[in-house]
Amino acid sequence: MSMPAYGDGGRAGDFDSSETRGAATLTKDAAPGEVLLKVTGLRKHFPIRKGLFQRRVGAVRAVDGIDFEVRSGETLGVVGESGCGKSTMGRLITRLLEPTAGTIEFEGKDITHLGVGGMRPMRRDVQMIFQDPYSSLNPRHTTGTIIGAPFKLQGVEPEGGIKKEVQRLLSVVGLSPEHYNRYPNEFSGGQRQRIGIARALALKPKLVVADEPVSALDVSIQAQVVNLMDDLQRELGLTYVIIAHDLSVVRHVSDRIAVMYLGKIVELADRDLLYKTPMHPYTKALMSAVPIPDPRRRNARSERLLLDGDVPSPIAPPSGCRFHTRCWKATQICTTTEPPLKELRPGQRLACHHPENFADQAPQDTILLSAAKRTTEPGTPGGRRTAGTAGG
Repeated sequence: MSMPAYGDGGRAGDFDSSETRGAATLTKDAAPGEVLLKVTGLRKHFPIRKGLFQRRVGAVRAVDGIDFEVRSGETLGVVGESGCGKSTMGRLITRLLEPTAGTIEFEGKDITHLGVGGMRPMRRDVQMIFQDPYSSLNPRHTTGTIIGAPFKLQGVEPEGGIKKEVQRLLSVVGLSPEHYNRYPNEFSGGQRQRIGIARALALKPKLVVADEPVSALDVSIQAQVVNLMDDLQRELGLTYVIIAHDLSVVRHVSDRIAVMYLGKIVELADRDLLYKTPMHPYTKALMSAVPIPDPRRRNARSERLLLDGDVPSPIAPPSGCRFHTRCWKATQICTTTEPPLKELRPGQRLACHHPENFADQAPQDTILLSAAKRTTEPGTPGGRRTAGTAGG
């Protein structure tokens, strides 16, 4: 499945444009393994306003200080509960949202505050697959117009013309070239998501941020789309940031995985390390919820961790470690001191005072909080229980 060269012979890296706001021209392509995207101290707070004069009375801290890097050619998976800030993070690194603080560097270039003109050439290199295929496609445009829009906006003429290239892209994502003149309302949700994937891949971007790319697809089709994305990554040298809830899909496609909780990254590790020896208590609880597709273990009493309570509000997050209100290892230091994200093992970074499968960073503080005590007692309502005692 070869991808034809475009008539202008160009990728975004070949632009000679200085149409930016306080930024230099684009750099050369990052070699495989080099840092393609670097995020430092990234924050996004949505203001809450009330009253006649719309005074600011608070803020939703959707993303509240995260640091990570994405290397060229790799796939970074991002997991966490709903409302933890995963989708907001994806929109920030694609510059669909303006950050409140922090920096975003793409190929060594600071794109944090680029204007519309400065971001235009970058759009060829950074694309996004949106979660909702119903709202991400214009219902008044045909499939051919939707997928062909990136070529017209960037002034790119594919070899053979836009229509031929769009029909080829439709075939690549598993649709028929005859669908060129159909409207989005004539497709199922899964087919619409395929159209969104084709649109994102049209200009052969370097970085693709996929927000739940297979959640709208049938289970029988998910593997086909995931394998398609793998094939395109190898052929085009794509780099992915995949946001998902399905931990099995993330394990299959990712090289490294970041676990988010309440606007923070609590663990960032290589895939095999994370699944074999999760170190953060929250990660361990997530991993325990992954079903094991083995009928021979149907009646096995595997350990299932049930967390106490709900995720706290991002408007007023807990002090110290944000997970301490639900953690079975929480001590006094967890309520007062926020643990930094640091590397405790090669390839595994963690933000926790009392990590799993590792010596505590704060061993002098061993007295459990009352909430943590309750979660350690099997059978306690809302406590930390195994799947056998919890009926699961």
